[in-house]
Amino acid sequence: MKINPRCNLQRLIDFKKLSTSVLAFLIASALASTADAGVRLNSLFSDNAVLQRDKRIPVWGTAAEGEKVSVEFAGQKVSTVTTDGQWRVWLKPVPATAVPQTMLVVGDDTITLRNVLVGDVWVASGQSNMERQLGPREGEKLINNWEAEAAAADYPAIREFYVPEHYAFARASDANGAWTACSPQTVKDFCAVGYFFARDIFKAEKIPIGILFSAVGGTPAEAWTSARSLETMADFKPPPLEPVLTAKTYNAELGRWYAANDLGSQENWQAPTLSLAGWGTATLPGMFDNDFAGTIWFRKEIDLPHSWEGQGAMLNLGKIDDADTSWINGIQVGALNDWRAERHYPVPAKVLKRGANLIAIRALNIDGTGGFSSPPGEMTLAIAGGETPQSISLAGQWRTREGASAETAPLPKRPDGNNYTHPTVLYNAMIAPLQPFPIKGVIWYQGENNNDRPRQYRTLFPLLISDWRGNWQCGEFPFLFVQIAPYHDMTPEIREAQFLTLKKSANTAMAVITDAGDADDIHPANKQVPGERLALAARALAYGEKIEYSGPLFDSMRLDADKVVLSFTHIAGALVAKDGPLRGFVIAGSDRNFVPAHAVIHGDSVIVWAEEISRPSAVRYGWAKVPDVNLYNQAGLPASPFRTDDWSQ
Repeated sequence: MKINPRCNLQRLIDFKKLSTSVLAFLIASALASTADAGVRLNSLFSDNAVLQRDKRIPVWGTAAEGEKVSVEFAGQKVSTVTTDGQWRVWLKPVPATAVPQTMLVVGDDTITLRNVLVGDVWVASGQSNMERQLGPREGEKLINNWEAEAAAADYPAIREFYVPEHYAFARASDANGAWTACSPQTVKDFCAVGYFFARDIFKAEKIPIGILFSAVGGTPAEAWTSARSLETMADFKPPPLEPVLTAKTYNAELGRWYAANDLGSQENWQAPTLSLAGWGTATLPGMFDNDFAGTIWFRKEIDLPHSWEGQGAMLNLGKIDDADTSWINGIQVGALNDWRAERHYPVPAKVLKRGANLIAIRALNIDGTGGFSSPPGEMTLAIAGGETPQSISLAGQWRTREGASAETAPLPKRPDGNNYTHPTVLYNAMIAPLQPFPIKGVIWYQGENNNDRPRQYRTLFPLLISDWRGNWQCGEFPFLFVQIAPYHDMTPEIREAQFLTLKKSANTAMAVITDAGDADDIHPANKQVPGERLALAARALAYGEKIEYSGPLFDSMRLDADKVVLSFTHIAGALVAKDGPLRGFVIAGSDRNFVPAHAVIHGDSVIVWAEEISRPSAVRYGWAKVPDVNLYNQAGLPASPFRTDDWSQ
């Protein structure tokens, strides 16, 4: 079987978007090998981590049943005994420090975490506008001034924990992510909005900032909400149990297929000692030729220096289409069945040894073009000692052999309709595993995929906020979100649903970006403005600075003869008509026929009228898919679009 490193990846992506959605599941391989691998930490606890200051810190992981585990950090030592394969300890609150700390975890073996900081941790979540990284992305515009922004990103106290994109029909125990310190070299892969937010918070507060980056493009709010909360909404009853059962059935059938048809599974091709007679060679990363469906095995032996022996590490394989199971020295370290997900598999301490180490991968392509689709630089085995990661490239020559062909052994049929948009699946896979890791708050940029259901979003979005707060158990933390940008397919009703959430959910703020959108692109290139405005809100709500953080928000209206007088909150000293007379206002009488209106600022109010409307009933501002508006406050922040009515028209 040949591997083609020059496959057209855009063709692959387009095909997968059009084909039946791929069922993704997280196999708890790490847990299955715990007894052999010894004590292991949840991936949230690794070199370069940022821990939340001034709150009790849970530290958790897995180990052999009954194994005693001790955690030492910041002058504290806490111990517990493993029960049902799980252990957890709680550290007392620790103040912020930018001085790198060491955490020692001792069980039957020892894990040492280095370069750990203590500061504030924020979750950055949502869909594609939050998912977008600072550096270039195929098919999308470049982020404004991104190269200069990256060159200036020398902020080692800003760290990002990247959660690989995947979904699950049952709550996952580990997000399988990794921490990275910010630098001009690494920041191109950081969440753009999250980075600009973190940079401004760091400059203002002078403490380490950690970002838990968990976002997936094209996803609705219900996918990010727990089943328990969704059950309270009639729209989502009954709870989505059938996909869970279907997924379990499919996974079981796929396991039986491996056992019955895959020669590598039958002969244990993951074993460190194996005759390679009949094996060929292939260059990875690369794609399978001729849309081969079935399994292909890969083996690569690497030599490690003495300093790596017994160290915990991360096996990075990039994206594999569709599924993989991966081993090091015969111990399974990870498995995923999701062509979109990047593989970042934690390698427990004592798996690696000095000298020769064997990496084995069983790759399964279900249909279409399969293989390893990420750039060569994303295939590494890495440990992180201090601020400078150590890594070995895994790109290049591998030994390879076909395990089974779906042409002669048809694969089990995948369930239809199971994908990233299904209720609860992203909460299960990408949010629940982060809990109860303490956080300072959340920044959120989502709503585009609920644009066709704005009335429902009025309830769903506040429900998501209360759901996360209740499940995180960190109090009523700030939940800061971006209002949907102007775009020719985004309705004003979805922006209104976000605006109304401010009144339903306490300790929230909304970054209005009517001046930073793109009428022809749902992904505006200006990610600085939303990041900066979210940071303003955080500085006010989370850090107590006496600053204005919001543009004018409609508060009330009253009639004055043939005119409407509008009052606002967040005027920051004065209302401002930017670049000329006020525009964007329309007015209607009881006939609900809106016409363009005159509008002038009068003190802290705006007076609106139109000659043809003698008895006005309602006013709307910026009520369009692409609003042309210019009402600001003296702090330079734009007013949110609004309407005084709630007519269905």
